[in-house]
Amino acid sequence: MKRLFLKSMILKATVTLADLRYVGSITIDEDLIERAGLSEHENVHVVDRTNGNRLQTYVIVGERGSGVIGINGAAAHLVSEGDVVDIMAFGWSAGAPCPLIVEVDGRNRFERFAGEV
Repeated sequence: MKRLFLKSMILKATVTLADLRYVGSITIDEDLIERAGLSEHENVHVVDRTNGNRLQTYVIVGERGSGVIGINGAAAHLVSEGDVVDIMAFGWSAGAPCPLIVEVDGRNRFERFAGEV
């Protein structure tokens, strides 16, 4: 039997922009996308540590090395610039995989890989 498990996670990222006018998605620095094993258009869950809001959206690639974490479209009503968020992707597996956890610093630069959550 396959189950849905946490595949990867970016921990404690700081939202650098929130754009209500843009069609929905989350813009993530290409460096972080690669480190976390994410793909463009992949479904992700976003948990706002600042206010407790949660949402689902999809990834779009941001400028490499920019540190961008951008909340776009209607989600910008739930998450604001400066909020701290966790970004999680899930995948189906027959066994319990070890998730890839990426920790970032206050400027959304890769800091280290963390252990299991």
